[in-house]
Amino acid sequence: MLAYRHAFHAGNHADVLKHLVLVAVLRHMAQKEKGFRVVDTHAGAGGYSLEGRYARQKAEYAAGIERLYDAADLPPALADYVAQVRAFNGDGALKQYPGSPAIARMLLRPQDQLRLFELHPTDHRILASFMADAPNVQVAMKDGFESLKSQLPPTTRRGVVLIDPPYEIKTDYTRTLAALREALERFADACVVIWLPQLQLLESRQLPQRLKATADKHAKKGWLNARLTVAQADARGFGMLGSSVFVANPPHTLHEQLAPCLPLLARTLGEGHGQHALEKSTHA
Repeated sequence: MLAYRHAFHAGNHADVLKHLVLVAVLRHMAQKEKGFRVVDTHAGAGGYSLEGRYARQKAEYAAGIERLYDAADLPPALADYVAQVRAFNGDGALKQYPGSPAIARMLLRPQDQLRLFELHPTDHRILASFMADAPNVQVAMKDGFESLKSQLPPTTRRGVVLIDPPYEIKTDYTRTLAALREALERFADACVVIWLPQLQLLESRQLPQRLKATADKHAKKGWLNARLTVAQADARGFGMLGSSVFVANPPHTLHEQLAPCLPLLARTLGEGHGQHALEKSTHA
């Protein structure tokens, strides 16, 4: 359970989709002066070297962020996301990739809060060191699923929850669904952002529909689901085909922002197999 290291996958197609959505959500939240809290249940190390041995082992970033890093005429939301990655590299060559904590740290204001949870001891140590001097940030080596109850609702009644487990064990699927339900029962206005892999596993195929049903029942502002497919299954039906990001209580502008981004990502990252889908429901 503690074997997973996101450094192997930093900057890949899944990170591109996840962080595109995260940047857009945080930008929207910051349009109001009142502060908000971001809770990241599986924070990882915070940022990753793309020149280190983990990232170079599979070099997944080469088929992800690297293809967008110097691209021109990107849709506004995608350009904003790439700008955050560039800022993390000091506007120089692509050598590092910001994880969700680093992106949040760059975008949050003095009145906002960041709560980060990571169980892997090495990643937690790196994360705690990275965030040591950041104001209004708390880093804990605790189970992020279990810690949600202590973080919601925030005193300002404004919040974003990012749920991004590795899904290496099947209980991650059931715990993710339970976490969405708990978050919305405690705080029906919470914007909950959930990343999930696109696999041939039954649990992977069923989770999006279960998330939609939960959001239909508990989310005041409905849901949005963005899916990006970049590959085909191998001969045995294995492999990650892509991923999706599910958002309960999405910003009302998010669908319009993502609509021009997903076709471009499917073409650019799809290796000839690119597909995309963007669904939303305002029913609650």
